[in-house]
Amino acid sequence: QIQLVESGGGLVQAGGSLRLSCAASGVYVSVSDMAWYRQAPGKQRTLIARISSGGIYTYVDSVKGRFTMTRDTYKNTVYLQMNSLKPEDSAVYFCNRVPPTSYWGQGTQVTVSS
Repeated sequence: QIQLVESGGGLVQAGGSLRLSCAASGVYVSVSDMAWYRQAPGKQRTLIARISSGGIYTYVDSVKGRFTMTRDTYKNTVYLQMNSLKPEDSAVYFCNRVPPTSYWGQGTQVTVSS
């Protein structure tokens, strides 16, 4: 059974940083395309960062240069380092495969105050 457990969110002031973690089971981050998604209130869940199984990273323009996704294949965990946070980054953050499985975790709330 697939489990994805996100953590590390919180309340931070604009310009601050957070590091999110996603511990995976039933999905092997070393051989899967993995991604971070986020969903703001009233909006669709969107992919913001991804890593291919071959280690190629891609980011949407809105987070490029501020967010960095990494993975630890031994811990079977992916991370999202978020710097220079903006209020518009406030959302619930999820990780999943690309394309996503039907097993979404509970997500982790990120709130950025202005």
